[in-house]
Amino acid sequence: MTRPNVVIVYTDDLGWGDLGCYGSPEVETPHIDALAERGIRMTDWYSNSPVCSPSRAALLTGRHPAHAGVESILGAERATRGLPPQTTIASSLAAAGWKTAVFGKWHLGVEPGSAPLWFGFDHHFGFRAGCVDYYSHIMYWGVRFPLHDLWSDDTEIWHNGQYLTDLITERAVEFIEGTAEPFLCYVAYNAPHYPMHAPAEAMDKFAHLPWDQQVMAAMISRVDDGVGQIVDVLRRTGRLDDTIIVFSSDNGPSAEARNWLGGEEIAYSGGSAGGLRGHKGSVFEGGIRVPGIWSWPAALPAGVTFDVPAMMMDVAPTILTAAGLQPDADIDGVDLLPLLAGADVRSDRVLSWEYEGQLAVRRGRWKLVVDPAERLGGPQVPGRLLFDLAEDRNETRDVAADHPAVLTELEKHMTAWSDALELWRQAPTD
Repeated sequence: MTRPNVVIVYTDDLGWGDLGCYGSPEVETPHIDALAERGIRMTDWYSNSPVCSPSRAALLTGRHPAHAGVESILGAERATRGLPPQTTIASSLAAAGWKTAVFGKWHLGVEPGSAPLWFGFDHHFGFRAGCVDYYSHIMYWGVRFPLHDLWSDDTEIWHNGQYLTDLITERAVEFIEGTAEPFLCYVAYNAPHYPMHAPAEAMDKFAHLPWDQQVMAAMISRVDDGVGQIVDVLRRTGRLDDTIIVFSSDNGPSAEARNWLGGEEIAYSGGSAGGLRGHKGSVFEGGIRVPGIWSWPAALPAGVTFDVPAMMMDVAPTILTAAGLQPDADIDGVDLLPLLAGADVRSDRVLSWEYEGQLAVRRGRWKLVVDPAERLGGPQVPGRLLFDLAEDRNETRDVAADHPAVLTELEKHMTAWSDALELWRQAPTD
């Protein structure tokens, strides 16, 4: 039985167009680009949700957000409950002898019973809520009083003045270096989520850009430096070839006004969806299509680009299968190993999304969107829109009138999706 190491690098509000290997002309990401060159770059890789908590639930459980029991952005109060008890990729690997750790953002519950150690992780360094100041590690948003939110397992710790992206990298590298057994290292950077903070030397690299693009590029470059350090320690310890590395983002770029630091009540445009329509909070492509990179030199091809649509919930069953383990029978994701290994896979799989009344389904080149919003907090526009993503990736033209048979077929899938959502929501939870 193979026992590969696993590293999942999960960024926060990183857009489809925010990396060099995805076409960014401004952001320099040499280490992430090199990861793509050594592995597989997915052009049609999706989050299961256009916002953070549901996306993370799908990643760890292999289930749709509604099936996993987390459909909305979870709060920051210390009594906040989160992910219901269930099997995760960490608990499955831990039961089979892997050492497991998460570094960075959790955002699946704040109260002690919702902390990472209850879901298969041996160790957690990071924060439990949705975002913190990068230097004080205090949560200021959505709570009546500021909350300090930095933890080592169940112990609150303090590292005032230290840039959190760098701290996450340092702790992840230490874990890899000090672990002899096969491991799962989940590196959940909060960058480039607001507040928009970056060290001076990182800002100086992009001094030629307008401030909103400059700070975004600086924050992403610090993540890129971290990826380089993680790859370096794997190489130095002789484990790079037999380590599965997955790199992605929880959703598309944020247009929230709170990204600004001057109090402006205007939409933020520092992040890039690469021309795709929509932002974080939208089921248009810009809110859900994100970078997706897979690397496993011992078993997967290098320098390959795949355009087969796949989702974050596929990570868990794919990794568990690669580890020789049997995923739970009730998960919704699929094993991507045949696809990633080079098999000619052209399925008619239907991908589905829901967020706060917005609905979307994709089958092949066709995508149906119902009652969409353009961004988080934006108004929903009633209606049904059909897009041909093969001809119109940016979703500029509704072709429902031109393809009534396609519309009818996708409406049937939408009805089945809505029925599944209701069944999951009615299921009893602990």
